[in-house]
Amino acid sequence: MLDLHFLADGCIECGCDEAGRGSLVGDVFAAAVILPEDFCLPELNDSKKLTERTRYRLRPQIEEQAVAWAVGRASAEEIDTYNILHASFLAMHRAIAALSITPQRLLIDGNHFDPYLDIPHECIVKGDSRLASIAAASILAKTYRDDYMLAAHKRFPVYGWDRNKGYPTPAHRRAIEKIGTLHSSVSPLWRRNSLERSRVA
Repeated sequence: MLDLHFLADGCIECGCDEAGRGSLVGDVFAAAVILPEDFCLPELNDSKKLTERTRYRLRPQIEEQAVAWAVGRASAEEIDTYNILHASFLAMHRAIAALSITPQRLLIDGNHFDPYLDIPHECIVKGDSRLASIAAASILAKTYRDDYMLAAHKRFPVYGWDRNKGYPTPAHRRAIEKIGTLHSSVSPLWRRNSLERSRVA
């Protein structure tokens, strides 16, 4: 069972996590979630430890039980401009800004964060395996980004984004080498800096 609080001091805590940081294409997504005191979802865990079916089954339960939740995103262009780390924080900022309630403490999965306004934050390594609000955020970010990539796949099925979700799998790399990335309608989706690093690797 994941912990409900980082500190049991009565502050309104908000868990934040991102999805899509390692992808070669598309937006990076982030979610922010505030959970109630009586929150109970025994299957909740880090999204990476759950099957796709379980993630999608838990999503509406998280949304229904949460005191507040929101999803933000940063574009491929913003990722190339700011780098993927800071673009991920930008997506988190947008999710936090969209909440219907202002949190008093932010719980961030990982070990870095760009501060948001004057709200205190705690960076927690593997937070999505320790705290319920971060795990919930990881599921929302992951499933909403997967929805986005599935929609992109319908427009450009040759890249197999329904399976690889934009990550640099061997099949995805082969498709990129064969088809390229310069077609005018798909070109804005690619993260140019990520593609260059992938080619070097």
